[in-house]
Amino acid sequence: MNIELVPAEKEDIAEIWKMQVEAFQELLDRYQDYDTNPAAEGVDRIRERYDQPDSVYYFIVDGHERVGVIRVIDKKDGSRKRISPIWIMPAYQGRGYAQQAIRKAEELHGSKNWSLDTILQEKGNLYLYEKMGYHKTGKVEHINDRMDIVFYEKE
Repeated sequence: MNIELVPAEKEDIAEIWKMQVEAFQELLDRYQDYDTNPAAEGVDRIRERYDQPDSVYYFIVDGHERVGVIRVIDKKDGSRKRISPIWIMPAYQGRGYAQQAIRKAEELHGSKNWSLDTILQEKGNLYLYEKMGYHKTGKVEHINDRMDIVFYEKE
């Protein structure tokens, strides 16, 4: 497996939105976090993020298959770069795509000074990010009785 990160074009916004809803629906059902879960967002929210000058959506591509998406926020001013969000489509999860996508994003944008956040109760996500060199900042945001968001950084 040798993935590529392919920058999304404006005409890809509807596809990104459909993929995002499908990828995050199970988490929305489990945690009922309608204010924060990407599956609860409308296509206009994707369009707003896409139009931000420091924001790039990449398709995570294996061969000719779009297996997921990663969005990178990089102000290119020395401040922390941010992954928000990243997802792998359900049919492709558990194959190492997220790890490879993070590595590729770090190759493109620099390997140091990153941040991201994830659901504290999703132990697989915590394991992935910690394995990739991210460490918890100590900040945790309580969302509801089912979930909390934990914040990570990588120097």
